[in-house]
Amino acid sequence: MKPYERLLAWQLCHELALTIHKVTHRWPDRERYGMISQIRRAAVSAPNNIVEGYAKRGSGELRKYLDTSLGSLSEVGYLLRLARDLGILSSDEWKVVERQRDAAARMTWKLYQSLKV
Repeated sequence: MKPYERLLAWQLCHELALTIHKVTHRWPDRERYGMISQIRRAAVSAPNNIVEGYAKRGSGELRKYLDTSLGSLSEVGYLLRLARDLGILSSDEWKVVERQRDAAARMTWKLYQSLKV
């Protein structure tokens, strides 16, 4: 197991990225180069930035990458809301995925706060 894989924030972000890929697989093909591409990139960015930040030296560097990860999670949140409001994502699906996104964001924020610079 890689050291970053022990981080609950990374685990939750990774699970969210997997969920986003599964959910968007059912979205309309017309969104392939629009919302699907955008939300998948944002979802993958969250755990990816944790991995990259963990590889850097020092907690200050990790905090910078966690900040980017938090931004990506916010972007995912907006895109999920937009998909729901456009009728691409049902309200029930939105609730489930949004809870998962919120848990990932909360844990990433806690990790961010725990790193004193």
